[in-house]
Amino acid sequence: MRCPVLAALAWPALLLAAPQGGCPAPSVAHQQGFDAAALCAVVRAFDASALNYHSLLVERHGVQVAEAYRAGRDRSIYSLFARTVDFGPQVSHDMRSISKSVTSLLWGIAAGQGLMPSVDTPVTAVLPELADPARPELNSITIEHLLNMSSGLAWNEPGVYNRFNDEFGLYWRGAPAGHVLGKPVVTAPGTRFNYNGGGTAILAQILEQRTGMALPDYAQRYLFGPLGITAWSWQRDLRGRALAFAGLRLRPRDLQKLGRLMLQQGRWEERQVVPAAWVAASLQPRLATGDGLQYGYQWWMGSTQALGLPQRWVAGFGNGGQRLFIVPGLDMTVVVTAGEYDKPELGPTYTRLLDSVAAAVEAP
Repeated sequence: MRCPVLAALAWPALLLAAPQGGCPAPSVAHQQGFDAAALCAVVRAFDASALNYHSLLVERHGVQVAEAYRAGRDRSIYSLFARTVDFGPQVSHDMRSISKSVTSLLWGIAAGQGLMPSVDTPVTAVLPELADPARPELNSITIEHLLNMSSGLAWNEPGVYNRFNDEFGLYWRGAPAGHVLGKPVVTAPGTRFNYNGGGTAILAQILEQRTGMALPDYAQRYLFGPLGITAWSWQRDLRGRALAFAGLRLRPRDLQKLGRLMLQQGRWEERQVVPAAWVAASLQPRLATGDGLQYGYQWWMGSTQALGLPQRWVAGFGNGGQRLFIVPGLDMTVVVTAGEYDKPELGPTYTRLLDSVAAAVEAP
């Protein structure tokens, strides 16, 4: 009989000569509720895929069940040319736009400290220097609209990143917030999703002003430090500012820690790192994205199937195939890293990988 997990994957050139190693220990897989053979099939399909995958990690109930790495071509955010990297547990990877989800966590921490304005506050009330009497419509854009990418601003940010992409200006302009809010308001704020990394840049600017700390310093003290994440970096723009929307580099295992943090409602060991109320608010679907998914406060949402039921997931997405999937109903996280940059058409492929892992779950 054909393995249903392999049939569900439907990846290009999937079944090349599959390697023999890399499968999880059957005892560990069974203890965490997986069909060990089915999960092994997923790992082998990952190993054999013609796509430029770099890592696949599966964790459930706080236990690392599967972990696989591959060498592959990669380029950091400022690199013009790709190079071959032998990826492994100790090698950091660009997170690209998963940086946005982490910035949202930092905002929530600062909000819990009483440092941030409420989400219904107009942006121009926080940054009055950007108010424009000739454009009163700007006053209707709130912090929440930046968080859920519904500002209504004209902003073109397709999956291919070049000089025609509005995000490009965020790397070098002296006043990124002015660059973003200088765009015309073309739809009523709060009514339509439009992907906009510029909103994240504004959130980071406000966070730095209110906390009195640079974004990486704040992240180290209040997020990465408490989680024991030590090998990380946050790349900066051409003027030395952390790229809140795209610049974070983490090891896949540390990205996985952030997923477990979310599953634990912001708690890590004996410490409430992110307020539980912020985690819940962040993961509340706010807007349909137009491709069958939904969006919260810098987090994506969708569903998969497992144990005969639909299972909701939330995720951080990053250009090139960076994914942190969190499946609360299965108490599971799945991390994927890859080097398929500027290929938005491959987005559903990474979700099918999650679907295949979920299909291997056989017990709660």
